[in-house]
Amino acid sequence: MATSLKSAAFLLNSRIADALEGDVQALYDLGVAYSTGTNGLCVDLIEAHKWFNLAALNGSREAQTCRAEIAEEMTAREIAEAQRQARAWLSESMVRRAA
Repeated sequence: MATSLKSAAFLLNSRIADALEGDVQALYDLGVAYSTGTNGLCVDLIEAHKWFNLAALNGSREAQTCRAEIAEEMTAREIAEAQRQARAWLSESMVRRAA
């Protein structure tokens, strides 16, 4: 169990760092991780939708497809929350890049 938690933490930390640098594949990978429970992560469709949305905004057609697929399993409130979190991520990442 501890190994899978370390693996999940490493995945998150490395992919988030890459996402902050504008890596579209990292955004997509985070969506996949949260939608499938990769490396011991809990499945979280709100997080998955957020990351797929961010990847889609940056041109990933795969992310557009995945976002649409998981949206079918989500409530309107969950989708709205995922979109709010995506906007917050965009705002925060712009501030980090400017600093």
